[in-house]
Amino acid sequence: MSDSEELAEGAWRPRANPWLIAVVVSMAAFMEVLDTSIANVALPHIAGSLGASSSESTWVLTSYLVANAIVLPAAGWMVSALGRKRYFLICLSIFTLSSVFCGMATSLPMLLIARALQGAGGGGLQPMAQAILMDSFPANKRGPAASLFAVSVFAATAVGPTVGGWITDNYSWRWIFLLKLPLCLLTLLMVYKVVDDPPFLKRLKSFRFDYIGFSLLILGVGALQIFLDKGQEDDWFGSHFIATLVVISAVCLVALPIWEWRQKDPLVDVRLFKSMNFSACCVQMFFIGFIAFSSIVLMPLFLQNLMGYSASLAGEAVSLGALVMFITMPTVGMLSSRIQARYLLALGWAMIAGSMWFTSRMMDLQMSFGAASWVCVVQRIPIGLIFIPASLAAYFGLSLEKSTAIAGLVNFVRNIGSSVGTSFVTTMLARRAQLHQSRMANNVSINDPNFRRSVAALAQHLKIRGLGYPDSLNQAVGRIYAEVLRQATTMSFIDAYWLLFVFSAGMVFTVLFVAKNKPGKDQAAGGVQV
Repeated sequence: MSDSEELAEGAWRPRANPWLIAVVVSMAAFMEVLDTSIANVALPHIAGSLGASSSESTWVLTSYLVANAIVLPAAGWMVSALGRKRYFLICLSIFTLSSVFCGMATSLPMLLIARALQGAGGGGLQPMAQAILMDSFPANKRGPAASLFAVSVFAATAVGPTVGGWITDNYSWRWIFLLKLPLCLLTLLMVYKVVDDPPFLKRLKSFRFDYIGFSLLILGVGALQIFLDKGQEDDWFGSHFIATLVVISAVCLVALPIWEWRQKDPLVDVRLFKSMNFSACCVQMFFIGFIAFSSIVLMPLFLQNLMGYSASLAGEAVSLGALVMFITMPTVGMLSSRIQARYLLALGWAMIAGSMWFTSRMMDLQMSFGAASWVCVVQRIPIGLIFIPASLAAYFGLSLEKSTAIAGLVNFVRNIGSSVGTSFVTTMLARRAQLHQSRMANNVSINDPNFRRSVAALAQHLKIRGLGYPDSLNQAVGRIYAEVLRQATTMSFIDAYWLLFVFSAGMVFTVLFVAKNKPGKDQAAGGVQV
């Protein structure tokens, strides 16, 4: 492609107001991300309603995540085959219809099929929204537009459990799927009216489907997602099922790029990784998914399991951080049009490292609601400094026609990062709690005089309250043991945040691999064919 052709294509603008388009596509992304978290708190209700066990009900989440992860890397090929607007409308239609089926499900298998369809439809919404934003705005306005997309993604993640809990407690779990139907229909209509395909999107001359690549993608990504989602529950490699998934995933995910590299029209455009800058941005997005979503998981668990907060109260503490992002994200969007991406990334990782260190110092069993809310705010402030610059920088030096493939892979690595991070911290909490418990148990022995005095004092207190001697003694020992468990678990949370601090601090140095840019000028794709 010649420079003149690139300039001509870069000058294309949609007929509708770009900000109207941004709001419409961000609504679609918001609904999709919301569905990854809103069902979490409803699982006990779903299990009871459909006659399923607790472990069986978790497949409601896994089926969605697996289908979602499979679709993301293939977004570029789907757009080449169908056109971006048509593919967006198809995904949104599938997402809408499957949401209705989820709300009407009368059995667990029916719900799982509907959730898988919902994940497949939702998998195309995030990359389509991001690619449309990139093409609808000139380079100097892409930062603020990207901030709107970022707010929709992280706000949905933060408010999902709170909204889902409130709906489930006050109405029925079915309404978490049905209530968004009007918004889905409105978004469908608005996408049809205001979104256009840019002229530089190339369509495949032939529709030869890559069956081998698709099979490797389904098996590799599907096995990886199930492994990450079910690993801790099934004791990781202690389970033959999990070990088999690891082998399948490793073989298929190694074979997939080798196969796709040789295809003329690859299902997954692995040639994008020839760009060092694109690869570096994918690393940034993987770890922001890893760290940001890990911290979103950790704080509600701490507040509910150790501090005794209700799901609604824990959600309120976390949601305050999400509200702050409505201010910080647009600010970062404007800064990205004035400051080099790598500088913002370095500042963001340094601030995230500081927030994780701060959290590890603040976390104890005396933490107030205000302190917990403040910790969540501190954790959320720097997220935009990574998410927005890395999202924009991924397009540097790549051709305009690759925008959808770029968006699909960037969102894919971020989603995988969030799954890896969630699995990592939940496993770490369990293992480190056991370690701290075994160490603390050495100080809780009948041979220790301090322990005997503590038991005697507590037993005496319970006797005064009317318990007999044997019961008061047993309860005293039980209460002390329960406190040991709480203290050990608290220490495991501190360890998790400390390790997130180490990861974040290390990421500061990786920004050197991100390409330099002229803010507001070369954020557009174009210049190099990959």
